[in-house]
Amino acid sequence: MAPKTYTWISLWFIFTAPLMLWDAGYCLMRPRSMVGGDLHWIWKFYDVYGSVDRVYGIKAFEDGEGFAGAAAVLNVIEILTNITYLYQAHISRSDLAPLLGYTGAIMTLSKTILYTSQEYFCNGCSVGHNDFLVAFLFWIMPNLVWITFSSLIIWRLGKDIASSIRKDKAVKNQ
Repeated sequence: MAPKTYTWISLWFIFTAPLMLWDAGYCLMRPRSMVGGDLHWIWKFYDVYGSVDRVYGIKAFEDGEGFAGAAAVLNVIEILTNITYLYQAHISRSDLAPLLGYTGAIMTLSKTILYTSQEYFCNGCSVGHNDFLVAFLFWIMPNLVWITFSSLIIWRLGKDIASSIRKDKAVKNQ
């Protein structure tokens, strides 16, 4: 049976994939993506963001902190999962699509909670230096958006997966 698709979920995966790829590219191409690097022009915005979230900053890289790079690897896996969902949901119409979308959303939520809880447990070691407005606009709000959308996708696709399991069980019990 072809999966039920949701435009808002598909649009979320379509619009976030390039953003996540851009972010992963910045982390995985360091130091070339950083100030002074030959590819820095692609990631000029990170001049600002690296000062807001020090995980992305020059000092973290020079100190050999691996959190941003490790998270970037997860971003790539997440992107591939979400793109595979889009293919399975809209092109091959596979009943595995909801599970892929659910998995990608779980990855997003888990990774975002990891980022935010890291800051909680280290007393804001990477973002605590910002004033409230900067922290709110550049760190809190974006994380709330990722948490909200991934949670809504998990809820929606989780309901679809559970419904499918219940229907399958009912058919087998007849």
